[in-house]
Amino acid sequence: MRSVRARAALGATAVVALALVGAGIAVLLVLRAHLTGQAGLQAEVVAREVAGQLALGVPYDGLETRDEEDHPVQVTDDEGRVVAVSKDLQAITGTGTDRVTPVRPPLTGGSTGSGDDRDDDDGSAAPAPGRGEVDSDDADFGNGTATVDGERADYRFASVRATTPGGETLTVHAGAPLASEQQAVGTVRDSMLAGLPVVLLVVAGVTWLVTRRALRPVEGIRREMAAITASEDLGRRVPEPGSGDEIARLARTTNETLAALESSVERQRRFVADASHELRSPIASLRTQLEVAEAHPELLDLPGAVADTVRLQTLAADLLLLARLDAGERPGGTRVDLGRLVREEVARRTGDRIAVTVSVPEGERFEVTGSRGQLARVLGNLLDNAERHARGAVTVEVRAAERGGVAVSVSDDGAGVPPGQRERIFERFVRLDDARSRDEGGAGLGLAIARDVAVRHGGGLTAGDAPEGGARFELRLPGAG
Repeated sequence: MRSVRARAALGATAVVALALVGAGIAVLLVLRAHLTGQAGLQAEVVAREVAGQLALGVPYDGLETRDEEDHPVQVTDDEGRVVAVSKDLQAITGTGTDRVTPVRPPLTGGSTGSGDDRDDDDGSAAPAPGRGEVDSDDADFGNGTATVDGERADYRFASVRATTPGGETLTVHAGAPLASEQQAVGTVRDSMLAGLPVVLLVVAGVTWLVTRRALRPVEGIRREMAAITASEDLGRRVPEPGSGDEIARLARTTNETLAALESSVERQRRFVADASHELRSPIASLRTQLEVAEAHPELLDLPGAVADTVRLQTLAADLLLLARLDAGERPGGTRVDLGRLVREEVARRTGDRIAVTVSVPEGERFEVTGSRGQLARVLGNLLDNAERHARGAVTVEVRAAERGGVAVSVSDDGAGVPPGQRERIFERFVRLDDARSRDEGGAGLGLAIARDVAVRHGGGLTAGDAPEGGARFELRLPGAG
């Protein structure tokens, strides 16, 4: 059962089978109850007719019933003794006693069987004065069997109590045949059993075809993904059906994932190429200096070799930090006071060509949660960028932002950043022409690292215009609270 279509067809068939079986059982039970109720009603009518005759004083041997073969009757007294039965009744069950032979000879209606009855001249018993009654309460019902004229069948029996004019209490058990009920239930059951396999086959076939049609786009997506994997061409896309359903959304999401993967791979390739290019220059310069020094020690440019080594070290550190950020390294949970961190970073930069002006409100704490080292790296990169491009002033301001956040602004009075380049400068290894001419050692990673760290800390970094006319970089981070 590795096929989705097979599992869907089997599941649908099983569900429909259970539903049909449950519905069929319910229908049979309702039908049986209805037909049994009808038979019970017929039996009650016959029982009340016989009970009415007994209440009028009709002798036991003079009782009349409709269609005695279909409605057997048994009359019992308070002690359970049989006093009368219908014609040709040979056996009975379900009435409390299985006797079908009266325990005493038929007497006149109203006789109590005490032995003091007197006969008239013609030999018949004198009717007792008064009139009996039939119990008006609901009849009692039960199922049983009866053998009439040699044929045994199932019956629904109704029991009605009656009182004769002589005060004797009798119980009339009258039956109605259940053959029609059994035949009807059997016919319906057989029809259901015959039709169930056909219905299940139809359900299975329809489910198979519908599922096959519904999954056809999925198979197209699978084939295209297999082709993309085999060709390693991330520029290909899977077909998107126009149905607008879940499969169409799956195809759209798959294409978005492929586009993101293609972009990520392209960025990785570009990153590797740019990193190789940036590393090649200082390594080649350092190797040349060392080879010259090996041949002519007196020509060794020691400051240049140190500068190239420092440049390599800085670039390696930047690449390592970017690799950690790309790997999803989460910032720490340390509470950092940005106002204090700014003062410490500015105080550490004693060799800068331009003094940095710090504006931090006294007595206030601007705490954020994150990595102190990474946030210090962001501030250092922003200050380095401002120092490279400023003419004579660099300003750092720390203030509270909306929604409990903290904002740090680094401004300079340089040439600024053109509006069309303000997002591009945050890309890796991107340096504007003017920046490249002014900065011989930069690799174009400082601002990219600064924004990545800011994003990892739940904030952001943007570029704009400074009041002094230069560039203004604003770092926004959520507060520690």
